[in-house]
Formats: sequence, structure tokens, C-alpha cells
Amino acid sequence: MALIRSILHMAWMVITVIPWTLAVLLVSLLASRTAAWWTAVSWFRLVVWGTRVILGVRLEVLGMEHLPVGKGSAAVLLSKHQSALETLWLPTLMQHPLAFVFKRELLNIPFFGWSMARLDMIHIDRESRTVAMKHVIEQGRRLLAQGTWVIMFPEGTRMPRGQQGTYQTAGTRLAVEAGAPVVPIAVATARCWPRQGFVKHSGVVRVSIGPALPSVGRDPKSLMREAQTWIEAEMRRIDPEAYR
Repeated sequence: MALIRSILHMAWMVITVIPWTLAVLLVSLLASRTAAWWTAVSWFRLVVWGTRVILGVRLEVLGMEHLPVGKGSAAVLLSKHQSALETLWLPTLMQHPLAFVFKRELLNIPFFGWSMARLDMIHIDRESRTVAMKHVIEQGRRLLAQGTWVIMFPEGTRMPRGQQGTYQTAGTRLAVEAGAPVVPIAVATARCWPRQGFVKHSGVVRVSIGPALPSVGRDPKSLMREAQTWIEAEMRRIDPEAYR
């Protein structure tokens, strides 16, 4: 049954991504990249709906009250990364457009990558770390100033359930430079949507949003340690089975 549901869900994603890609491209040309972002979010909502209905996954969100409020508010979101689900789910929870920081080669993915190229994101070349960091700071400050929140995965890649990677400080460096608070996020999506592998399983997945951490006058390394401590402790609370 899990295999059949996974096939149906993948078919749902493939069938819907093509017209939505065309819509994003059209809106980005006729209106603005912000309007194109919300068009893309409507597809994310379709995928999340399919995750609930087709896969039988119940999605629970904790800590929405911790998000900064106000149209002009800024935030750098630092999230645990376990699967593709949080990249689709988190944007549907936010009242602000998000800018993901991701490797440039993802733009080559048919349809999905093409639409991402029309959105105001931060594309980096991982082969040049110094140049990438400079690009993140420059583009991140611009986006935060115009009301777009920046979201980063500080471990740099999807982590297997129950494991911890090395937290990099690019996100906290950007936050300190821009004077924007850091919002730590724990995700337990790998309980149902594995990091690798096609088959997905029904069950409950949780996202937990932590209290915003002020960045003004902070050291990026100590700020990242604080965010990391909260994320890893919260991971053990929302998915205790993975850490036994």
C-alpha cells in the first residue's frame, strides 16, 4: 500500500508541476517575482494536500507564535533538513516570501528548476566558498530589506533521521550583518518522507518553530551554537524514537 500511495503521490506532483511552472514563468514576466513566488506557493499547497490525502501523512506545526510579526519584519530561518517535504511545507506556513539558499545546479531540474530560476532566490556555487559567502551576504541583505525572509539549512544537506551534521555559520553571519533575528526550526519529516528512497509512509510529522534569537551585537559562531542547541534538543522532543 505504501508503494502504491507513493506512486500516486509522485504522479500527482508531476502532473501538477507542469502547468504551475508555466504559470510561474508567465506571472514573473507579466507581474513581479513576488507574485510569482505566491503562485509557486499555491503549488506547494497542492503537494502538501496530496501528502495528507494520498500518503496519509498528518502534519503538525508547533510554535507559530514565535515568528516575527509585521509586514516589515525580517528573519533568517535556520532549519533542520531531513527530506524534500520541509522545502515544500515551510513556505506554506509563512506570511512572507522566502528566499532559499541552494546550489546553482538545481536550476537544471526540468520544470521545478526552471520555475525556481524565475524566483528571487540565492543561488550559490559550492566550489568557491568565499565567493558563495559574499553572495549570500549581499543578496541576503537586499532580500531582507525588501521584506523577504531568508531560509537556510545550516547543516548543508539532508541529514538521516536521528543524526546531526556540522552546523555552518553562513546563516548567522547574514543575520548579524543585516541585524535580523534568527528563527531556529526543527523538523521530523523523515519519520514518513525519507531522506532517500522513493517509498513514503503514513504517520505524523512535526515542524517546531523556536523563539527568535536577536542577532544585534552577537558573534555569529555563538549565535549558531545557540540555534543548534535549540534545534537538536527540540529534535529529540518531537521525534524521540529516532534518538533512543
